[in-house]
Amino acid sequence: MRLSVLIPISFAALLLAACSGPATRPPAETIAHAPATVSEKGNEVALYALGLIDTDYKFGGKNPEAGLDCSGMVSYIYGKVAGLKVQGSAADIARNGRPIGRAALRPGDLVFFNTRNRAYSHVGIYLGDARFIHAPSTNGKVRIDHLNDRYYAQRFEAARTFFD
Repeated sequence: MRLSVLIPISFAALLLAACSGPATRPPAETIAHAPATVSEKGNEVALYALGLIDTDYKFGGKNPEAGLDCSGMVSYIYGKVAGLKVQGSAADIARNGRPIGRAALRPGDLVFFNTRNRAYSHVGIYLGDARFIHAPSTNGKVRIDHLNDRYYAQRFEAARTFFD
């Protein structure tokens, strides 16, 4: 047989062999624990929040020009970006959000901490990869921290979402 005929036949045989094997799919437990779908509004919230890094902290602050506290930052961003009226203290915001597990966190969801010996005394916006952005009084600026940092890991209380 000529080489010009053997090459196409060999190639076709390889393709058929590759397609004839059983389809592989992840085990059922992998599918059941797949990460939650991405929220477009949540992503927009997280992205907007990044633009507020280094904004001054101000107790009771509700806009970047005057300064922000943690709940003021969340209220401002959710109103501006998502068109959601999320108001009050961190504890008020926690009461109004839908509870989710830590493993289900998506960018734009909220993380709550007990930082003043009071339930839900601090709130931040989850960014992904166990990072969140918040307005802590320490250092006086909006910044990013990690949920696994010892301080926050010991004080983590809950996660909430306002997105579908």
